[in-house]
Amino acid sequence: MDDSSSRDSAAGPKRKDARRNQQTLLDAAAALFVTSGVDVPVRDIAAEAGVGVGTIYRHFPTRADLVIAVYRHQVDACAEAGPELLATCPTAHAALARWVELFVDFLVTKHGLAAALQADSTGFEALHDYFLDRLLPVCAQLLDAAAACGEIRSGLDAYQLMRGIGNLCIGAESDPRYDARALVKLLVAGLHQPR
Repeated sequence: MDDSSSRDSAAGPKRKDARRNQQTLLDAAAALFVTSGVDVPVRDIAAEAGVGVGTIYRHFPTRADLVIAVYRHQVDACAEAGPELLATCPTAHAALARWVELFVDFLVTKHGLAAALQADSTGFEALHDYFLDRLLPVCAQLLDAAAACGEIRSGLDAYQLMRGIGNLCIGAESDPRYDARALVKLLVAGLHQPR
C-alpha cells in the first residue's frame, strides 16, 4: 500500500494550521501598524498574535519582510472583497461604494510603508505592480457591473478612479482635520447616475 496519501493527509491539516497562524500574525501586525506604525516592536506584534517572537522571525527574518507580507495580505483581502461585495450588496453601486471604503482604509492605514522599503526600490516597485495587478481588475469589475445596471455612466477607467482616490488620501496621515474618507464618499456618490 502506498503511504503517500497518509503523509499528505497528515501534512494537510498542519499546512492549514500554519496558514491560519500566519494569517493571525499578519492581521495582528496590520492592526498594530495602523495604531503604532511599522516600527512597532516585534514583541508587541507577537503578544497581539499570541505567538513567540521567534515565530515572527522564523517567518519574516527582517522588518521589511514583515511589512511586505502585511501589505500583500491587505491587498489580497481588498481584492477578494470585490466579488464578495457584488454578491452580497443590494446594488452594484453599493458594492462599489463599500469596496472603495475598504480601499481607502487600506491606503490611509499603511503608515511608513515607503520609509520601511526605501532602501529596496526594486522590491517597492514589485509591490506596486502586485497592487495594480490584484486591484485594478477588481475595480474594473465593480465599475462594469454598476455601469451594466445603469447606476453609473459607462466607460469609467479603473486606474483613473483608483489614482484619484489615492490622491484624495494624500495628507490624511499628517493632518487630523483632513477627512479623506468623506471626500472619497463624495466622489463615489458623484458617480451615481439617478434613474
